[in-house]
Amino acid sequence: MDFKMIELGQEEFAFRNEENGMVNGEITWTQLADVMIIEHTYVNESMRNQGIAKKLVDRAVQYAREQGYKIEPVCSYVVAVFERSDEYEDVKV
Repeated sequence: MDFKMIELGQEEFAFRNEENGMVNGEITWTQLADVMIIEHTYVNESMRNQGIAKKLVDRAVQYAREQGYKIEPVCSYVVAVFERSDEYEDVKV
């Protein structure tokens, strides 16, 4: 599944997968200097339990690493993913 980066305005961005005008999955953040504050992760009800939310987190982390950014999770899902694994230590604030 591909996620397209979208600028939402006023330093807000998202990675989103959309088909036929329907959002299948999305992760949103506010960019403050070199910190991505991840605020929301969404997966369409019909697409849940397929690991899409984790793929969204991994895509955001990949982007942060490419740009040299850190991530501050506010979204409860991302907080939980970060707490469960050491693989994100390099991007944590």
